[in-house]
Parts: sequence; structure tokens; C-alpha cells
Amino acid sequence: MKTLIILHGWQSSKEKWQKVKAIIENSGIRVICPDIPGFKHETELKEPWNLDNFINWFKDFVFSQELENPEIKDGFYLLGHSFGGRMTIKIASQNLFKLNGIILVAAAGVKRNSTFYKETFGLGAKLIKAFRLGDHALTKNVYNFLRIFFYHYIIRKTDYLNATGAMSETIRNILTEDLKDKLDKIIVPTKIIWGDKDNYTSVNDAYFINEKIKNSELEVYKKIGHMPYLECPEKLAESIIEFINKT
Repeated sequence: MKTLIILHGWQSSKEKWQKVKAIIENSGIRVICPDIPGFKHETELKEPWNLDNFINWFKDFVFSQELENPEIKDGFYLLGHSFGGRMTIKIASQNLFKLNGIILVAAAGVKRNSTFYKETFGLGAKLIKAFRLGDHALTKNVYNFLRIFFYHYIIRKTDYLNATGAMSETIRNILTEDLKDKLDKIIVPTKIIWGDKDNYTSVNDAYFINEKIKNSELEVYKKIGHMPYLECPEKLAESIIEFINKT
């Protein structure tokens, strides 16, 4: 039996993939969708992690699955959405497992040119200085407004604002790693799925990834955003099943 492991996105969970999982399983494909550590109370991180820590966790997880399903050693498919896509890119580039293929759904990991963003945020800081906002509380409020505006409306990294405790430093660790140079090291069949209305991971990233991974194909969904597993689960499941059955 063919096996698919799904890695969900940041601040998400396996429950949000249940509809897609059920449809794929009905086609005769085994689907395993774990909770990535850090996003539920029972999996709370005690200290900050980086991307390699998450990948080491995944190594242990796959080993535990192999004990129950030894055929996984012969190969499996790996799907990553957003942050899970970031993990998938690095895993596939390192040939850590026998992968029959990977599926990248709105995958993160490609850092964009940050010059414009830095200049925009720097302009805000200059404005504060120019107006000589001497009141500390007012200065702090203006700074917080610019910070929220910068992350939410410009680079749309609202996960950064929502992260607390160990996860706050964890997401900083994650966002600093650029995976562009890992893409051309991926040799397994790759399916790239993106929504053309994705405001979190730009569809331009999809074309870039498709160009860099030689053995890849791209499917762009019209009028779909960052979460096709919720917006069009049937269509997403159909795309996944088709890819797995032909590879």
C-alpha cells in the first residue's frame, strides 16, 4: 500500500487535514498526518527550536511509524503545507529517506528581497525620531503600530506576532533560514500546488520552485488562497491522488 505523510503548517494541526485525508484514504492510499510539535498544549516546546530540530523530530517519528508499518522503509510520499513545506524541502534535499515523491502545497522557505521591507520599517523609525516623540508611552505605541503594520500588512508574517514563549524565538530561527539553495538538490518527483490568491506565500514562489526543481510539475488553483485543504479539499485531494498514482 502506498503511504503519504502530511506535514501541516505553522499554528495548524492534523485535524484541519481530516477531510483531505479521508478522501485520499478512500482511494486506497494510507495517510499519516501527525501533529508537529509546538502548536498544542500537549506538544508545547520547552526551549526554542530551529528547522533542524523539527527535522530531527520527524526522523524519530518516521522510525516509530516503520515499527508499525515496515513497508514504509521501501518508500513513502511526503506532503508539506506552508511551514510543513519548508520542512519537506529540506528533508528532500538531504535524501534522509527513500521518498517516492513530494508534494509542496503553498510551501514556505523561499526568502524574498527584504530591502523594500527594511526601508519601509526604517522610514517609520525615522519618522518617530523626526517628530521627537518624547513621551515614552506614545513612542512605544507608535513603534508597536509600525511593527504590527510591517508584519501584518507588508510581509504578512502574523505568525511572528502571535508567537509567545519558546515559539517566539523558534519562528525567528525558522524565518532566517533561506532554502533557495536546497531546491536544485531535490531529485524526486515533485508536485507543486498553489493558489493564485495566496497572500502569505506568493504564487511567484511557486514558479521559482518549479524552475529550480528539475523533476517537478506545477498546478495553480484559480481564486484559491493559502489554505486549499480548507478552501477546496476535494480538488486538492484529487490532485494528490493523481500524482501519487502516476509516480
